[in-house]
This record gives sequence, structure tokens and C-alpha cells, in this order.
Amino acid sequence: MKDMENNWYVITGAPSSGKTTTINLLKDKGFNVVYEMARIYIDKKISEGKKIEEIREDEAYFQEEILKLKIEAEKNLAKEEITFFDRGIPDSDAYYVLCGTKQDEPLKQAIMNSQYKKVFLLDILEYEKDYARTETAEEQVKIHNLLEESYRKTNADIVKVPVMPPSERLDFILNNL
Repeated sequence: MKDMENNWYVITGAPSSGKTTTINLLKDKGFNVVYEMARIYIDKKISEGKKIEEIREDEAYFQEEILKLKIEAEKNLAKEEITFFDRGIPDSDAYYVLCGTKQDEPLKQAIMNSQYKKVFLLDILEYEKDYARTETAEEQVKIHNLLEESYRKTNADIVKVPVMPPSERLDFILNNL
């Protein structure tokens, strides 16, 4: 495992695994959180009048934009403050692989340089489609496995979080910092 220069933790998992619920509970407890960049980007584009199909039409471009937002967000954060991310930089690696998009040099460098104290991989919940999700229930399982592979490439300390009520998941994560 890498020597950590920060107090950053990642909450990750497949679509519809409870990441946002967990992040919101952490925020309610007073922790600094960084929301999912893909949702932020999608919400911005929808507010500009675009449909999700248009936003995700060029998946390579979409993934590049999300990666840029993640990198920029991390540049501006205090390393000493405990911060939880709703998806980290290596999540982009999993999505690039899923979409069959060639991984460019900025992605490889960003993944290689990403550092998190721990990565909490949430187990899969029943898939629920919403306005921003374009993945299928089958892809949900693939993404879960790709996320674990992506974080293993970085030698991250991965903690698997089992299915349990949200408050118990929160306690599990806080007890495993």
C-alpha cells in the first residue's frame, strides 16, 4: 500500500448500490464530501436543455469530461481534512473498460497518481433506473467487478461493505476508517 499524504476515502460501487445515500449520511455527520462528478455534469447539461441520450451519446467524450472534473476537484482539496468521495478517479478506469474506450495517457497518469486512505466498495443492491443512469442491470454487475479491478491496480486498501441498512453501512464504514 502507498504511503498516504491525505485523509481521503472513496465510497464506490455499481450504479444503484447506495453510494449517494451513504455520502449524504456522511455529510449529515459533518464530514467533507465530494459528490459524484458524473451526476454533477449530467445535472448541469440537463439544466441547459440536453437529454441524457445526448449527454451520453459520445461515451468517450463523456468519460473524459468526468475524469477532468475529478482531477480538478482533488487539486482544490485540503489533504489533511477527512474527505469522502462519491467515486474516485479509478472509477473512470472501470467505465473506460466497460465502454471499450481507449484509455489515454491522462487517465493512466491520474489513476497511477491517485491516493486514498481506503476505498469502500459497496455491495450490489437491487438495480433501480433513474434519470441519469444509462446502464443495465447486467452492466451493474460488470461495473462492480471492474471497479474492484481498477482499485486493485492502484494497490488501494479496499474494504468491501456488505448489504445492510444505510445507518449500519455508515457505522461499518466509520468503524473501518
